[in-house]
Amino acid sequence: MKKIILVLIVIVLASCSGTKKTSDSKGLYEILTEQSDGGGNIKFFEILSEPNEIKMLENDPLLKDKMKQSDISNSNYVILNMGEKNSGGYSIGVEKVEETDKNIIITIKENNPSPDAMVTQVISYPYTVVRIHSKKEIVIK
Repeated sequence: MKKIILVLIVIVLASCSGTKKTSDSKGLYEILTEQSDGGGNIKFFEILSEPNEIKMLENDPLLKDKMKQSDISNSNYVILNMGEKNSGGYSIGVEKVEETDKNIIITIKENNPSPDAMVTQVISYPYTVVRIHSKKEIVIK
């Protein structure tokens, strides 16, 4: 009886550890900041892969403490700007990130306030900055 219980415990532990090793894409990317204001006037997505482009992010007070020198040579950065919005309640983020043999595919998710939501009546500029832990080509969907 003890052997059966021991075998069952080993099987359960082995299956749990196997699931963790095949983790989702969270280890592939990191959201550095997601803000409701401070982005660009127009909707655009920018991929920063060159060291001189990435260095410019260090001037942002929200990002400078989140960046390491090794990230500049090992990671790409993506800036997601939602553009000008007439009220609060908007946000832009990452729905999922997939890695293929050739590239990284990022699926963007835009969140809009529901029509009956109470939101601030101020112009906002939502944006998000994402670090991709890879130097592969990035495709945004």
